[in-house]
Amino acid sequence: MSDNHSENKESTFLKKYFSVIASFILLVICILIDNFFDKLFANKAIRFASFTIAYLPVALPVLREAASELRRGSFFNEFSLMSIATLGAFVIAQYPEAVAVMLFYSVGEILQDKAVETARGNIKSLLDVRPAVARVFRNGEYQTVAPETVLVGEQVQIFSGEKAPLDGVMLTDRGSFNTSALTGESLPRTVRCGETVLAGMLNTENVIEIQVTKPFNDSSLAKIIHLTQNATERKAKTELLIRRFAKIYTPIVFAMAMLITCVPMLFAAQYNFSQWLYRGLVFLVISCPCALVISIPLGYFAGIGAASRNGILFKGAHFLDLLRKINAIVFDKTGTLTKGVFRVQNIVCQNIDKQEFIAMTAAVEQYSNHPIAKAIVEYAESLNLNYNFEIQNVEELAGYGVQCIINSKKIAIGNKKLMQKCNIQLPNETETIVETVTFVAIDHKFAGYAVIADEIKDSAAQTISDLRQNNVNQIIMLSGDKLSIVEKTARQLNICDFRGDLLPENKVEFIDKLKQQPGVVVAFVGDGINDAPSLALADAGIAMGGIGSDLAIEVADVVVQTDQPAKIVSAISIANKTHTAIMQNLFFAIAVKIAMMILGTLGFANMWAAVFADVGVSLLCVLNAVRTLKTDFN
Repeated sequence: MSDNHSENKESTFLKKYFSVIASFILLVICILIDNFFDKLFANKAIRFASFTIAYLPVALPVLREAASELRRGSFFNEFSLMSIATLGAFVIAQYPEAVAVMLFYSVGEILQDKAVETARGNIKSLLDVRPAVARVFRNGEYQTVAPETVLVGEQVQIFSGEKAPLDGVMLTDRGSFNTSALTGESLPRTVRCGETVLAGMLNTENVIEIQVTKPFNDSSLAKIIHLTQNATERKAKTELLIRRFAKIYTPIVFAMAMLITCVPMLFAAQYNFSQWLYRGLVFLVISCPCALVISIPLGYFAGIGAASRNGILFKGAHFLDLLRKINAIVFDKTGTLTKGVFRVQNIVCQNIDKQEFIAMTAAVEQYSNHPIAKAIVEYAESLNLNYNFEIQNVEELAGYGVQCIINSKKIAIGNKKLMQKCNIQLPNETETIVETVTFVAIDHKFAGYAVIADEIKDSAAQTISDLRQNNVNQIIMLSGDKLSIVEKTARQLNICDFRGDLLPENKVEFIDKLKQQPGVVVAFVGDGINDAPSLALADAGIAMGGIGSDLAIEVADVVVQTDQPAKIVSAISIANKTHTAIMQNLFFAIAVKIAMMILGTLGFANMWAAVFADVGVSLLCVLNAVRTLKTDFN
């Protein structure tokens, strides 16, 4: 097997580089003979034939491409430029330079292809994290099958060091996963029983089991691969402009090369056709638009790849351009700036031990499926409290809470309406609490309360500050939560403009009005199904992809895989870096070419300088574009 692999590798190497190596050796031999053993080349036919033999290995592929393009009706392209320039050099007996131009053009093409391959290889390695097999439980045993054949609801086993083959729900008590392939985050992530495991997450601890919730083609990993592959095919305006420019530019430089060759005939006292043809040919080589046509699309490709490596998916190159123009960002609150999960923030009790109060409350709430009840149970579990209570006559009152008997004591746990129904007097301090409060009464007497609220994401406050530094002048938070909660969250995040008690259509109306303001480019950041209309309406829709709904991810233009708001700043940085690299390439290539065109026309630049202006500039631009892919934006 290894012998076959080495043979294939050697065959590829010879096929790709033999012509260049052969041409280089023959050119060196011909130049040495031409300069030191010129008697051997006294016969012009022998000299012509020798340089032709050195020319053909690198020229034939280019000449074939030029002929192929001509048959398709495309004459004005880089292949015809190189072909005409070098054949013209042969006509005026500039053999060494003709061979050298074609040789270095071929070397430049190989190096450019290598750079493009590297960029594509890096992106492929980022995305090619699909497990080849899945270990599924069938007929009383685990069987190894292709992930595509696993059905929703089946049980899959994942060994330590293996990637999850499909999306599913954790069946094992807990597990630790490396999610860097999906999100760009290097920190391990703990997943507990009942929580979601995504395809591509790497199991770093013991053997775990999941129940599949989505078929392979609908998994988060499959969507990431699909989105990123499609993104490279959606052109940015700059990229499309350059391609249109090249189609107009190439025939113009052909015409200018003809004018440089022929017009001096009308004015020069001693017109030398060979001299002016040589200048025209130098002009043609210099004017080849390779640097623009290759490096600018590659710049966007590298930007999309860098974003993927950092857990951000752009659905097209156009959105890289758009995101750097954003000057207004509208945030949804729950699940976007907050974690979207209820947590106990504070416990207050009276005439009872605090730990006993928490344990008793959790013991009752475990009979309820309400998210607030689950938050209290999780809080008690985190404190390792014992639930050993004799609970009787549990009655869940929809919209109120739970009532039961514990150790002959009547317990009522629920909201303010339940306390009013039971004629329980509440302390005045509870009137000023804006978060959700669960009250507890024992034998018709107030015993305490738990304050439960959504938590602000760790990076949210810093993100708001960083956005202002990135010239995002308007930062707004919209939410369906009651205004008092929205106001408190906004104060904590230093957001001055906020709205609460909104329906989805109210958010859409707000964004529509904001877009109508002169010069405003709006991004909307959300995660839920109710955010989909706003994501679609905004100039740039940014979805939180980790816990976000499928619909939100589908309609968004940019998807943040980690759910961390800080990635929005990273996305803007990537967009700016990509734009900078593209503009650097654009101005550098144009400046060098214009300078060299002038020098070539005046006779101060020869074919060797023309090679640098074409191949050298192209290669430098490609390498500059690929730099973006290597940048870490965390």
